[in-house]
Amino acid sequence: MSVSTLDWIVVALYFLVSLAIGLYFSKRASKDTSEFFGAGRSLTWWLAGTSMVATTFSSDTPLAVTELVYEKGVAGNWLWWNFVFSGMLTVFFFARMWRRVGVLTDVEFAELRYGGKPAAVLRGFRSLYFGIVINSIIMGWVVSAIGTIISIALGMDRWLAIGVCLCITVLYSMLSGLWGVVITDFFQFIIAMGGCIALAVFGVAEVGGIDGMKARLAVKAGEGAGVDNFLSVIPPVGSAWLPVILFFSYIAVQWWASWYPGAEPGGGGYVAQRMFSAKNEKHSLLATLWFNVAHYGLRPWPWILTALVAVAIFPRLSAKTGGGYEIVDPKPGMTVVRDAGDHKILAEESAEGYRIFRQDGAGEPLFVRTMVSPRESYVVLMMTFLPSGLVGLMIAAMAAAFMSTIATHINWGCSYVVKDFYERFVKPGASEKHYINVSRAVSLVLMVTGGTIGYIMQSQTGGWELLLNIGAGTGLVLILRWFWWRVNAWSEISSMIAALVVSLSLKAMNLTWPAGAGFAYELLITVSFTTLTWIVATFATRPESDETLEKFYRKARPAGPGWKAVRARLGADAQSHDDLFWSFLDWVAGCVLIYTALFGIGKVLLKNYAPGVGLLVVAASAAGFIYWDLNRRGWKTIAE
Repeated sequence: MSVSTLDWIVVALYFLVSLAIGLYFSKRASKDTSEFFGAGRSLTWWLAGTSMVATTFSSDTPLAVTELVYEKGVAGNWLWWNFVFSGMLTVFFFARMWRRVGVLTDVEFAELRYGGKPAAVLRGFRSLYFGIVINSIIMGWVVSAIGTIISIALGMDRWLAIGVCLCITVLYSMLSGLWGVVITDFFQFIIAMGGCIALAVFGVAEVGGIDGMKARLAVKAGEGAGVDNFLSVIPPVGSAWLPVILFFSYIAVQWWASWYPGAEPGGGGYVAQRMFSAKNEKHSLLATLWFNVAHYGLRPWPWILTALVAVAIFPRLSAKTGGGYEIVDPKPGMTVVRDAGDHKILAEESAEGYRIFRQDGAGEPLFVRTMVSPRESYVVLMMTFLPSGLVGLMIAAMAAAFMSTIATHINWGCSYVVKDFYERFVKPGASEKHYINVSRAVSLVLMVTGGTIGYIMQSQTGGWELLLNIGAGTGLVLILRWFWWRVNAWSEISSMIAALVVSLSLKAMNLTWPAGAGFAYELLITVSFTTLTWIVATFATRPESDETLEKFYRKARPAGPGWKAVRARLGADAQSHDDLFWSFLDWVAGCVLIYTALFGIGKVLLKNYAPGVGLLVVAASAAGFIYWDLNRRGWKTIAE
């Protein structure tokens, strides 16, 4: 499928609108760092929440979901679905406290919660480690994905494709700060989801609807129970796609133990940045609630359906068996195969893999592409099945998903480097104009480092798993620092060092694990060692001073027995208005809401109507309980 003039016009209009938004907000962003990094703390819940959703949907996401479905079936998405549990913790336990403390970055939080040199060391280390190192890795896999998409779709050189998108993104994020990023996110999210829904509709129609797709999946998964298991959101015991220990690590350990952008236990990163920027505590809570419902409950199925179409049309070919295709007419270097739908496809062997030729009735190739990885099949479907105009919309959608994520990571990482390192340790007391100029220079540096890593990186899910293991075991500290006075700066420092050393050591040793379970074993080992390390470090070092603890408590007002002694010292005027029991019930209801909505939508789309409707009724009931409880308790705020 070639790119038409109409497609180019659609893509050009998208980029022009994005730049226009950046220019419009440039004057406002230049006022001070509070506007540049915090949007003046005036975001409404729907704008802040949609910005979170847009940031977590990048160009790498549908490609990574396709990889997961190829390897582990629909249930493979538990690699990220499990973060519903931590996301709901943020909504009901942390969102309002994050807004209360009044910091501009979550790294700045270190010197509010802790005191002395250890707190300063922690703040400085986290600012550079997360702002540059981890941020560049995240940007790297996002850049890698857009390079794959544009180089395939437009036939552009990979470096040129990456460079064009990065330059436009860094330009508007440098000019407009967080205001421009958030407004552009809203616009980009609508385009990105519209494009993904369109591709899912056209893709499913191409394979004969849902029934036709299931018939083709039987080639890969086997008839009957094989197809049902492949489509199931819960893997059967002994599943070849998703081993029990891997599924266990997802739902029982990963969500509370690992740090991951957008799903940090206790909140953090760019999600915390949006909470800081909300108008008040009510908008902070509602923003994170909307983010989690939209991110996990509403939007995964367009990606999953397209991934299933990709598996149905392009099972991995094998030189000996055709990988599930019937070999019709073997030739030297070329194999003619027929899939389950009786569509002929030419598969030409090459050094890189196979070149796939989709043919029309006259035998002329409509699309030619070297298939080297499952993630590329998403782009192949995009270019093969969408009509003129929608191809341009889909390219713009993927660019939108990329730019919303990169713009946020540039602004977020820049806030760490400038506010928490440069202003704090290098040049305190300079003018706001100076810090804005430094922020724009740092944005360029982050663009270059992220682009370089992205050019090298080849796997999205591999990048996800690496980051999850690097942060494995730190999550419990990030949760307990809010609710237990005894956690100190050394708790966080030791957990970060232990997780990094153990996870990288396990990778370097290149140990042999049971098939498909390597990530689970590495995660469990890293979490165990890291947890033991930070607990020992906590009790081997001095607690924070009473002055530091009391200062933090007056800001955050955490509930629960962990601050009982501090609360007693401060007296009746320093009591917490939060109710942990009802927050726990809301957390349970929130998890039920998202999972039943997610699974119910999937059941309905796959034509299992009765259980699907039943699950959606449960989701509505859970939403009703949350609405009732929040209104019953009122929106009590400690600090506006």
